[in-house]
Amino acid sequence: MRKIIACVILLAVQFVSSQELKSENDKTITYKYGHNGMELIVTSSKETIIVSTFNSKLELKEDIAKRVYNYYKINKDNNCFTPDEVVIIDGNNARVTGKCLITKKGRLTAVEFYYEKIEWNSGITELFCKKLG
Repeated sequence: MRKIIACVILLAVQFVSSQELKSENDKTITYKYGHNGMELIVTSSKETIIVSTFNSKLELKEDIAKRVYNYYKINKDNNCFTPDEVVIIDGNNARVTGKCLITKKGRLTAVEFYYEKIEWNSGITELFCKKLG
């Protein structure tokens, strides 16, 4: 009976320890400063598309900009680019959640992606915190 109780206690301690390790790695932090700018310009005989990202992280901006462009190409006729629409882009190192705004003027199309949340593959989540004042 003592062996069974000892095994149950040992299993419980291991389970609690593994949960604590997971919670240390899976934490949420905020950031105030991101990179803003044009990342990609695609031209064709019909139009020019400029992809810009805002509040991005340096190590993600190129990968995510290309994926935003691909998302735009696939969904441009679906009317899914409203200001309140949340867009999720899966990148090589992270999943980025944000808003995508499209502005068209003649043959020029501006695709603007605003980062709101970055879920890194390491388990860390970063939330963009707007500067006040």
